[in-house]
Amino acid sequence: MTWPGHAGVQHMGHATAAAMPGRDSDTGAWTQSDWARFRLASIVEASDDAIIGTDLNGTVTHWNHAADARFGYTVDEIVGRSITRVVPPDRIDEAAAVYVRIRQCEGVVRYETERRHRNWNVVPVSLTLSPIRDGLNRVIGVTKIVRDLRVPRRIHLELRRREALLRSILDTVADALIAIDGCGLIQSFSAAAERLFGFTAGEVIGRNVNVLMTTPYRREHDGYPARPGETGERHGIGTARIAVGRRENGTTFPMELVVEDANLPGEVLFTCVIRDLTERRNRERRLDESRAALIHASRLNELGRMVSAASHAVDQPLAAMANTIGDARQRLAAGDQFGARRAVERIAEQAGRAREIVRRHRELARQASTERRIENLPETIEEASALALPGVDDGLKLEIQVDDDASEAVIDKVQIQQVLMNLMRNAVEAMAHSERRELTVSATRAGAMIEIRVADTGPGLPARVRLGLFEPCVTTRPDGMGVDLSVCRAIVEAHGGELYGEDGDGGRTVFRLTVPRPGEPASGQAR
Repeated sequence: MTWPGHAGVQHMGHATAAAMPGRDSDTGAWTQSDWARFRLASIVEASDDAIIGTDLNGTVTHWNHAADARFGYTVDEIVGRSITRVVPPDRIDEAAAVYVRIRQCEGVVRYETERRHRNWNVVPVSLTLSPIRDGLNRVIGVTKIVRDLRVPRRIHLELRRREALLRSILDTVADALIAIDGCGLIQSFSAAAERLFGFTAGEVIGRNVNVLMTTPYRREHDGYPARPGETGERHGIGTARIAVGRRENGTTFPMELVVEDANLPGEVLFTCVIRDLTERRNRERRLDESRAALIHASRLNELGRMVSAASHAVDQPLAAMANTIGDARQRLAAGDQFGARRAVERIAEQAGRAREIVRRHRELARQASTERRIENLPETIEEASALALPGVDDGLKLEIQVDDDASEAVIDKVQIQQVLMNLMRNAVEAMAHSERRELTVSATRAGAMIEIRVADTGPGLPARVRLGLFEPCVTTRPDGMGVDLSVCRAIVEAHGGELYGEDGDGGRTVFRLTVPRPGEPASGQAR
């Protein structure tokens, strides 16, 4: 193999000496150029990378200590000999072609290849070749920086192995795993997340995580993940919370969300573990329905006992009224006006007594102990929807809208959630045969109260039901008993609010309930 170039071996120092001033001829002191060359030589010798100089024929002119260790040849053994000693036979043509490029003044050339150790072991290396020029800017040699790639490649292969292992684990985990940065932008999206949300990783990576959330959690997640990294707060970090996720097709599902800080140096990154609660909620719903049936039967039995007691208690004043009416008739027939007036007064007393008995039994029937405190209304509604709608098919679309000035209410959270769950389930059943199935729950300020609306796209309330909707034993369901809505109204009224239903636009049914705002008396309910 003939290398391109001219004959002759030149040491790197000799090749550049003609272009540099030497020691001062009068004093023998080192010039500035001498010191510069000395410093450069020191840097070359101290480098961990092999630095080699050759002429354009490929003859070695310089060989630093790192090259000794890299290839097993000492300076005395290699300087003045061909660089092909360290080039594998199948790489000779490749090396010669690079020298042609250097001679054609292409500048710095970088590439990865292989070189051979003295013991014949082949080593992967990264080469950076630069031309050496003389004082007339002619290319007279080549400088090579050789970097051993064995360790970086082992690290790279190990990282790839670990990444593949981690990816296989993530792809087999049933829970969805998502990584987001400090701005809430999605950085990774597992296979389980793709199955759960209906998005592909390519569709969501780089987008804000709120694309997976329903309103109002979309606004909450716009800046939420950045706060722990910026302020040191750990609001919600590491704790499980119940939320409602939004699929690509707009449908929703209940989920358990846990956010953890990845603790990466110099980078804000969070991992989100999301578990679909649909099946769990289905089981809980079936248990709730069984429990509700028992409570329903118990309430009916209690209602029967209360009606029996009330009728027995009212029977006495009614019997007294009947007897007194007969006495009054006789006195009127006899012309005894004074006696007749006294009889009428006794009738009025017995009527008042009957009315008081009925009032007391009504209060007893509606009495409920409430533990009211200031609650976050968006979370209250979200949790109620997650509990009420786990078994609903994908055709239902849920939208939750809460105004900023209606985000807190003074309520017994459990009782109000029972009301909301009942209204939502009724709405879903009403839309069972509707072509468009949309459920909207909204909250706005209404004076001293907050008005919550539950609206569906069902057929609306039948005329026979609308007037007596909250009366006992009135229902819109063929197999219903009419107890739920009367109990719901009693709960809302115990909070100082009102519950009523009406037809909305386009045949929609809208139920409205009012609850008090913090710091304001619940004296006026607004419709």
